Amino acid sequence: MSLTDKAIARIRQMIRDGELPPGSKLPPEQQLAAELGLSRNLMREAVKALVVARVLEIRRGDGTYVTSLAPGLLLEGLGGAVELLQGDTVLELTEVRRLFEPVATALAATRITDEDLAEVERHLSAMRDARDDVELLLQHDAAFHRAVIRATRNETLATLLEHISGRTLSARAWRGLADADAAGRTIAEHEAIHQALVARDPNLAQATALMHVNTTERWLRDHLAEGEPIPDAPRPQPDHPRTT
Repeated sequence: MSLTDKAIARIRQMIRDGELPPGSKLPPEQQLAAELGLSRNLMREAVKALVVARVLEIRRGDGTYVTSLAPGLLLEGLGGAVELLQGDTVLELTEVRRLFEPVATALAATRITDEDLAEVERHLSAMRDARDDVELLLQHDAAFHRAVIRATRNETLATLLEHISGRTLSARAWRGLADADAAGRTIAEHEAIHQALVARDPNLAQATALMHVNTTERWLRDHLAEGEPIPDAPRPQPDHPRTT
């Protein structure tokens, strides 16, 4: 472990021990360096690394603060790492999605509100309208799943699945471009998930979500076996895609 890594570990330990709770301001650089027995240069390097990791934030003219440490913030870098995965690793990512998403959909069925259902149904309706527009269809596909996972009220789970699905979106887009029948099947699978959520049936919700993920996974396995590359796809809009 380098000296910088040791400095980072010490600051992390202070946060874990509650000495520096979320939102708290760090002592002045010179004071903190002296308390930890570090040089000021080493302290600066540690702080920079923790800023990149979204653990700390520098407020110009005010000082350095611990962030909220919310899952959505700390796991932000995962999406960028996932986007670099290639080949068989994309298939592994789809397998991870298969393990998480059906269970998350079952949980959503037990917690979903009428307002949540209206949001899910809005994107399902937009998918039907966009069945001939692959890019728009997939934007609402992603938004549909975000709305379902948000209904779990589990921010950590929602963040993880958001980053995982972001990369598998390219596989779904390629599928939509290569298979003329994919749009109809995709919409039907989403309709089944929606009906299970309306019924508040967690077992049915898990089964329909598993079938949906398995469809993409089987398609992906077949195409990777043929040595086909998986190109990047248009990324979904971060919030609510615009319908046409």
